[in-house]
Amino acid sequence: MFKTQELTGKSDGSNSARGLFGRPSTPMPAPVPKPVAAQPLPMADTRNPVPSDTSSASATQLKDEKSVGNRLLVGPDVKLKGAEILDCDTLVVEGRVEATMDSHIIRIAEQGIFCGTVSIDTAEIHGVFEGELTARSQLIIHATGRVTGKIRYGKILIEEGGQVCGDIQSTAADTSSSAVKTEPRTMAIAARA
Repeated sequence: MFKTQELTGKSDGSNSARGLFGRPSTPMPAPVPKPVAAQPLPMADTRNPVPSDTSSASATQLKDEKSVGNRLLVGPDVKLKGAEILDCDTLVVEGRVEATMDSHIIRIAEQGIFCGTVSIDTAEIHGVFEGELTARSQLIIHATGRVTGKIRYGKILIEEGGQVCGDIQSTAADTSSSAVKTEPRTMAIAARA
């Protein structure tokens, strides 16, 4: 038969600690904590990367873009003509678009062209815009961007090399000059690299 010491592993002090069936007992390893599922990191938008040295206005615009839902991407070989774009929070133009639009954000890539009428919160132009543009919040024209036509903006940022030509006016000037009538003026700005 078995002795109580062999079954319980208890010793009267004469032997070293023994486990079940008289084998030396070994300490149990500490339980290994289960790994916590890591949250995926947000992916960068690789379709239209923004250089890391862009202004804080561009960084703000990117935050705004990520928080907005409905997005339409017009690819590099796509031509969209004669459209009225509705209920699109963000329009990204890499091809050619001839349309009217009232929305939140428009981004025109370097190879992108937009012709038409746009009333937008934020416009970021890397490519070409021709027509009537109203950027209620801000208009950002990058070094490769070219904007021509009737332009209205809340705030404007033009990188060196960006081109603006046409009837250009701040929307703040519209509200502050309600007592004083001014003629719209035509000006051409072309910053050279």
